Amino acid sequence: MQTLESRRTDKKRQGRIRWGIAWTLFLSTVINYISRQSFSVLSPAISTQLHFTHEDLAKIFGAFQFAYALAWLVGGPILDRIGVRKGLSFAVILWSAVNALSAFVGSVTGFVVTRFLLGIGEGFNWPGASKTVAEWFPDEERGMAVAIFDSGSSIGGALASIALPVIALWMGWRSAFFFTGLLGFLWLALWLYVYHPLDAHPRLSEGEKQVILTGRSTAHTADRDVSWLRLLANRNVWGIILGRSLTDPIWWFYVFWLPQYLSDARGFSLKQLAAFGWIPFAAADLGNLTAGYVSAFAIRHGIPVLRARILICIVSCIPMLAGIPAARTSSPSAAMALVCIALWGFASWSTMGLTFPSDLLPQGVVATATGLSGFAAGLAGTAFTILVGNTVSKFGYTPAFFVAALMPVLATVSVVVLLRSPMTYPEMMNPS
Repeated sequence: MQTLESRRTDKKRQGRIRWGIAWTLFLSTVINYISRQSFSVLSPAISTQLHFTHEDLAKIFGAFQFAYALAWLVGGPILDRIGVRKGLSFAVILWSAVNALSAFVGSVTGFVVTRFLLGIGEGFNWPGASKTVAEWFPDEERGMAVAIFDSGSSIGGALASIALPVIALWMGWRSAFFFTGLLGFLWLALWLYVYHPLDAHPRLSEGEKQVILTGRSTAHTADRDVSWLRLLANRNVWGIILGRSLTDPIWWFYVFWLPQYLSDARGFSLKQLAAFGWIPFAAADLGNLTAGYVSAFAIRHGIPVLRARILICIVSCIPMLAGIPAARTSSPSAAMALVCIALWGFASWSTMGLTFPSDLLPQGVVATATGLSGFAAGLAGTAFTILVGNTVSKFGYTPAFFVAALMPVLATVSVVVLLRSPMTYPEMMNPS
């Protein structure tokens, strides 16, 4: 009989293909966030030159989020139907081209249109990545696989905070948009080489395939399409939707408004944003990896998958409360440290939230269910972003920090109350 240590050694030896796919998804997420953050990081310079108000910025941010939400809704079923190889290729081409074209925009309306189109393209990334993880990873490894690709958002945000101000100071903010647009086309060639469906990958060993297939607790495929209404009759789907809808707006708040907050409330220049603006995203990256490692460790040591994920969500609520003192302290360095703690907690929670669909639902509907949750979360994020833009001028940023700190508590209550054991396809079709 094989020992536990020998089985782990076999998995490491057989893990080259699936982990290569995970790291390729990480790179797509990095590029996704560099493109997404381009306007946010450059907004202090753009708004000064083009005389944009906070309300104008809210419209531009909101256009992206609304389109992003729509893309999650329709992107999930599209990806379930055409597959992630074609779907993610289309998405990357779209968002890269649009971001490059943003270099030629000079009005609020122009940015609203380009950010809307950017949101359509970028909205495919997470349903596609989640579907790929469900296809290519056994239960024990999904948390870490999600942590890897989702950590690309933090790394991308950090790189954008460092590189884009430098490019803007050197060649102007328009050049920064053009530069970010080129990155996706480089990634596309790598994706087409690395990714193929599990059943048709030319370089996949039989040993690795068996590790993947025997390590699943949810069904690999659905016999036929599952409608949105059928999914919405499922309590696990509602737990996933509510959990994300009450946490994603927090991330959007920090992603879109943090550079402007540091400029408005803390007096940061573009150079200072380049020097320090990346630090919160590095903290978020640690949160991704911490959650992935701890969940895998807990599952290996006998804690049921769902219980391990939910325990991490509960603990992650605590650091997110750091947003409250961050808004009230008079020290810029203390505020930055507290924001880092809050984003560490958010990223830890988010990693588990993105893992729930592949843990609890049949693989054939993962992208659709993930898309539904992303649509709801996107609408909630859009509303919160517009609310922030309309209240900052009157009340400052403090109310937004308070709300962002308290919403995760409600999200965690939702997943604790609603989420139950993994479901097979027949159980989804015939709930009782």
